Amino acid sequence: MPEIIVRAVRPAEYERVGELTVAAYVAGGLISPDSDYVARLRDAADRAARAELLVAEVGGEVVGAVAYCPPDSPYAELTGPGEGEFRMLAVDPPARGGGIGRALVLACLNRAEATGMSAVRLSTQPDMLAAHRLYERLGFVRTPERDWFPEPDTELITYVLKL
Repeated sequence: MPEIIVRAVRPAEYERVGELTVAAYVAGGLISPDSDYVARLRDAADRAARAELLVAEVGGEVVGAVAYCPPDSPYAELTGPGEGEFRMLAVDPPARGGGIGRALVLACLNRAEATGMSAVRLSTQPDMLAAHRLYERLGFVRTPERDWFPEPDTELITYVLKL
């Protein structure tokens, strides 16, 4: 199994990260290619400027990304005081199943612990079952009282991991 390196994104990689994020969500059938959200998924430069954009590299190729959001990030949608969040976890579809998503989530947890956060929160779509299994294996628990609808026809369910 090749080594997975998780690190901060480089500006030259913004386009690649945007494209793989769109591919993960659209090719996976999670959002429509016509959704307004596609532009936000593609905008890795904005995530890097307003959150901590991490990438997973395998064999010199960027194959995954996640935005770690401290509580003061405009990308943080769920956090309370002293809580971190991660968003837009994406693994390039051909690279799925190799531990890349897990490595990215662990990097977010490490970042949260290193900065003294008490918990990490996330939102996910109800049909992202593989992601739910990953989160639950890592100790995240459902917080249905925090589930929400960013758009009338888009439900997001939530999880938390206390650190």
